Amino acid sequence: MADETYPMTPEGLATLKAELKQIREIDRPANVTEIEEALEHGDLRENAEYHAAKERQAELDARMPVSY
Repeated sequence: MADETYPMTPEGLATLKAELKQIREIDRPANVTEIEEALEHGDLRENAEYHAAKERQAELDARMPVSY
């Protein structure tokens, strides 16, 4: 499956590169900060902020390609 190629327009490639840059440089570091702040609140079993931040982390990771 990793060997498959898909045609893409230059505009589509630029859009994906911009999204990846946004995730790596802005969204992911902000998410790490959210997780750290939520961890400071203590008990993780009842910590909604922590669970929301971890869910957001999974969403961001899913949007990032494995290799680029």
